[in-house]
Amino acid sequence: MSVDTAARPAAEPQQTGEAGYVRIVDVRKEFEGFVALDDVSLDIRKGEIFALLGGSGSGKSTLLRCLAGFEQPTRGSIWLDGQRLDALPPYERPINMMFQSYALFPHMTVEQNIAFGLKQDGLPKEAIRRRVAEMLDMVQLGKLARRKPHQLSGGQQQRVALARSLAKGPKLLLLDEPMGALDKKLRSQMQLELVNIIETTGVTCVMVTHDQEEAMTMATRIALMDQGWIRQVGTPDEVYESPANRFAAEFIGSINLIEGRIGEDEADHVTVLSPALPVPVYVGHGITGVEGQEVAFGVRPEKVWITRDEPEQPYNKARGSIEDIAYFGSHSIFHVRLPSGIKVLSNFANQQRWASEGLTWGDEVWVSWDDNDGVVLTS
Repeated sequence: MSVDTAARPAAEPQQTGEAGYVRIVDVRKEFEGFVALDDVSLDIRKGEIFALLGGSGSGKSTLLRCLAGFEQPTRGSIWLDGQRLDALPPYERPINMMFQSYALFPHMTVEQNIAFGLKQDGLPKEAIRRRVAEMLDMVQLGKLARRKPHQLSGGQQQRVALARSLAKGPKLLLLDEPMGALDKKLRSQMQLELVNIIETTGVTCVMVTHDQEEAMTMATRIALMDQGWIRQVGTPDEVYESPANRFAAEFIGSINLIEGRIGEDEADHVTVLSPALPVPVYVGHGITGVEGQEVAFGVRPEKVWITRDEPEQPYNKARGSIEDIAYFGSHSIFHVRLPSGIKVLSNFANQQRWASEGLTWGDEVWVSWDDNDGVVLTS
């Protein structure tokens, strides 16, 4: 019995405007000798939703605060639509920020919250009324205009906060952990809803998140951050399918990493020799490397097949025994222990009821993968 997951087709990239609409150039930020941002440079296109993804201490929130003007870079420059921002105070920047807590005024109604920034700018009452009506229509909260925040659900409060952030027509919208205050089920629903609203307005958006799923679902492109460095920038499928280094491979999703060294290094293929596997790993494309170089080979669990019979292919296979099975409803993950001691994970899509009942703990099986299903990591 073979096991595979139904591959989700890669989404078409969003059509965004010119590159360099937001330019972050060699930005460094130090706090009493601690380097929070280490000469970070990024180009963000007009109209895209760009995610800064990383764990605690990666520098993502510090970079967002530098964009907003809440922190001043130690050195470097920040540009928005040709205008240098890093010397401007927050209130002079054409930027709005939606905080994780939403920061709605509890004593104001929905429409008063949305109108607040417009009143601060001294707009005429009729212009404010029209703009508030547009925002309420956009976030579909017209019937709740006179309610106060405590009378709204978490998702409704989030839409009010977003409408208030967009009401002034900022050139750049900043989102700080936008789903952090929502439960898991509502979070999944609101991710696409927020994307639809943001794309309707055409505003350029930079969001900060530690949640991989949130970044993969919402962002046009992702910058993966670690210890103040940008480790990789790419579309969600690029970062997932072609990680640039071990950190990127391990941070995004699950991956089987097998240490080895390059055997054959040809223009159209590479082999990796590993003491953990009985046969070489064959990769059906060339890489930038040299024979004998120490590397890691990575293959995602959903790309690993599991069979009772030995595959006919001479490469990319190993025999082992099922040590654990984790059942998740839509899929199961098989933990296969090889004689060398390493564990290989295989993701089994439950496309039929009880489809995996033929395999159980202790069964001897073969794991295998195709020539182009893995990636060779040199760093």
